[in-house]
Amino acid sequence: MRIDIAYAGICHSDIHQAKEEWGSAIFPMVPGHEIAGVVSEVGSGVTTHEVGDRVGVGCMVDSCGECEYCRAGTEQFCLRGNVQTYNGVGFDGENTYGGYSQQVVVKDHFVCRIPEGIGLDVAAPLLCAGITTYSPLNRWNAGPGKKVAVVGLGGLGHVAVRIAVAMGAEVTVLSQSLKKQEDGLRLGAEDYYATSDESTFTTLRSSFDLILNTVSSEIPVDSYLAMLRVGGAMVNVGAPSAPLSYSAFSLIGGNKVLTGSMIGGLPETQEMLDFCAEHGIGAEVETISADQVNTAYERVQNSDVRYRFVIDTATIGQQ
Repeated sequence: MRIDIAYAGICHSDIHQAKEEWGSAIFPMVPGHEIAGVVSEVGSGVTTHEVGDRVGVGCMVDSCGECEYCRAGTEQFCLRGNVQTYNGVGFDGENTYGGYSQQVVVKDHFVCRIPEGIGLDVAAPLLCAGITTYSPLNRWNAGPGKKVAVVGLGGLGHVAVRIAVAMGAEVTVLSQSLKKQEDGLRLGAEDYYATSDESTFTTLRSSFDLILNTVSSEIPVDSYLAMLRVGGAMVNVGAPSAPLSYSAFSLIGGNKVLTGSMIGGLPETQEMLDFCAEHGIGAEVETISADQVNTAYERVQNSDVRYRFVIDTATIGQQ
């Protein structure tokens, strides 16, 4: 099916791949895996979407469809390897190109419906940031009676706060400074602490059932694990380039869990979009024109965006 793209979100992973910081980059490259738009054409075998539907495409556009994980709706773990939306190679041997464009053709199974309750601009980042945070919060039962800490109030973290609050959890933001405290509380967090203040780790010792780490930098893992209650879990969704280290006793002493999480499969991604529409959740975005992408990349690297850039694709080709 063919999609007329309205907005494409800028993810930090776009920058990593465009700069070959993760290796195996394929050029020419068209980044973008946070795609929101409208269906403009469907093939004869498509039954799930119609022309005019509001839809989104996330981080993958194909998988084998036959392995145990694909059959379970967790296509992100496809044993043959899922096909990335961009900087990937399809099963037909053709390179894939992403959302910094005006149109994209995608297999219907990998297209999600965007409910009417969400604007396409604020929905675009949910196709990555939304599912990346919703999936672990859902898996680890964030909800009433649970105390959840979100590490970092950035492109991922601000969405995580809103989702965890909507799930009914008591949410605390852990950020390096208090610069974004007002935003964190406005988004629904009950508390906000600066991790640059060493007393924070003492004050919050044994406080949380779940810590969701959204930052892509090195952190003192043992200090964060000490903030978990017995049986608590710390989930990493940020991807720092340097290895994280910790003491085994930080886990053993309290039956604690240190784990990671990817995106979700297609069923969970649709579930996330429906949940966000029901609760009025969208990303907080700054809309830019196509000629501002390089500047936006610089600002993302300097943490100078609140909280996600989206490209208005109607500006592509305009001078």
